[in-house]
Amino acid sequence: MEQNYRSILVPVDGSKNAEKALEKAIEIAKRNNSSLEILNVIDTKQFTNNFGGIISISGDVVYSTFETVKQYLEKLKERILKDGFNNVEVHARFGSPRVVIAKDFVDDYPIDLIVLGKTGMSTVSRIFVGSVTDGVIRTASCDVLVVG
Repeated sequence: MEQNYRSILVPVDGSKNAEKALEKAIEIAKRNNSSLEILNVIDTKQFTNNFGGIISISGDVVYSTFETVKQYLEKLKERILKDGFNNVEVHARFGSPRVVIAKDFVDDYPIDLIVLGKTGMSTVSRIFVGSVTDGVIRTASCDVLVVG
């Protein structure tokens, strides 16, 4: 039995693996006449400095990062629209990528497929913190397709 997907989420981060996942998600969305939700999660851990238990977040750095992400997402959307696929939206969220992708975003939108790239982290990093992809596979409440 073939699965039909109505709403597809593809998280992107500018990596080659994310680009491959985006291309695959576009193919699936076209075949299924689905909506495509493109998401970039800005990991808030990257903005913190911990000095003696005091956490500091620079507003200028956060704003600059958000503006860069917004421009990146708008360029992706523009490229997809030029290729003739019109049912696409872009989103930027702050938080833990694993949680936002697998839980928060799926709770807010009727996502029935997540298409994401395989991890780009080193083996050592995966051992200690795990990959976003592994976390999404384990916790998502919908189908997940990992593109290699």
